[in-house]
Amino acid sequence: MSVKATEPYDEGNIFARILRGEVPCRKVHETAHALAFHDINPQAPVHVLVIPKGPYVSMADFTANAPAELVAGFFRAVGETARVLGLEETGYRILANAGPHSHQEVPHLHVHIFGGAPLGPMLARRAGSRETGA
Repeated sequence: MSVKATEPYDEGNIFARILRGEVPCRKVHETAHALAFHDINPQAPVHVLVIPKGPYVSMADFTANAPAELVAGFFRAVGETARVLGLEETGYRILANAGPHSHQEVPHLHVHIFGGAPLGPMLARRAGSRETGA
């Protein structure tokens, strides 16, 4: 079964251009399946992005349409990147946004790795929202 991305893949997006070597990045780790590099607008002392080497818009698109070897290799690269960054002992957060409600800014699947300091609550509480205690 094939899952379509909400929008077609844009070959001109910044991450596609980084993968093609047209735009430089501050590389942290690279494998045959993924590239990890520092975010240009860090939200934590350590903020690295990990992107798969392929034209995938979201996690749904990637897990439905990428070859199993690429999916496994990408997730291994996320873990390897956390180790390279020395974040295993103190901990880190992994986040992947998908679609407009999540504020996904680049239409290429990417995982954020945050660390280097206590990160606080996962999501900011919205005024008037009910606390679930979860």
